[in-house]
Order: sequence, then structure tokens, then C-alpha cells
Amino acid sequence: MGRCKFLAGFSLVAAVFAAAATVDAGFRTPESLIRNVYAHYGRGSAEFSNGLPRDEETARQFFDSSLRGAWTALHDAPYDFLVQSPTWRLGPISIAIPRRQFDKTDVTVTFDNEGRAVTLNFIVVNGPDGWVIADVESPHDSLRMFLAQFRR
Repeated sequence: MGRCKFLAGFSLVAAVFAAAATVDAGFRTPESLIRNVYAHYGRGSAEFSNGLPRDEETARQFFDSSLRGAWTALHDAPYDFLVQSPTWRLGPISIAIPRRQFDKTDVTVTFDNEGRAVTLNFIVVNGPDGWVIADVESPHDSLRMFLAQFRR
């Protein structure tokens, strides 16, 4: 009897941890979301130097549900939209929030990439799991259109 209770308790704890592991979406603030995006574009460990990964776990953590499938299905893109180049050496990232509207916020991000100034406008939404990316706009394109163009 004691062994059954132990196994039942262990199963319950394992189920709780498994459920918590699947709810890794979103961030607490729009700023932390952006900082975590660009943490993947640094110089250092290989895990954080190859750009934002295109796997399902990363898509769930960083993107709105309507954008996740397109992020993981990207194929043969000529450049990385989030740095506007196939290669990168980023300077300091500047984050400004020109507009907040309840659960939707515009975040303007500027940085220098290999000597070229880049400005992107992130549209982020606060869902049940935290802040995630709904779209990103460059002066010429949007992430949604870019991903649709290079989808597998």
C-alpha cells in the first residue's frame, strides 16, 4: 500500500513538471521578449550565436500561435529577417515603446549590424502565457509576408 502511494505521488509530481515544461511560452515584459530574441545573435556559445532557432519549442516561446507554424516552416530564406542580413555583428540594441494598448504593444528596436543601421517595429501581444511576437515590421516588409514567401 505504501509503495502504491509513493508511485502515485511520484506520478503526480512528474505530471506537474511535464505540464509546466509545455507552458514555456511568452515573457513577462515586452522588453524581456526583445532582449531574449537578440540574445541569440551574440558572439559566444554556439547555442546563442546562430540566430533565433526555428524549432517548435522556440516558436512556442517567442511567437503568437498564428505565426508559429510559419516560423518553423521557413526554408531557403536569403537573410535573417530579425537582423536584416545573412550575417551579423550587432552593436548595442536600443528598445523604445512608442505605444501601449492594453494587451498589444509596439516596440521599436534599433541597432547597428556590421556598420548598417537597422530599425524594426515589433508588434507584441500579451497572451495567457506572457508577451509574444505577433509580427515584426521593417521599412520594406513584415515578418509575416517574409515567412509566407519562403515557406516550405
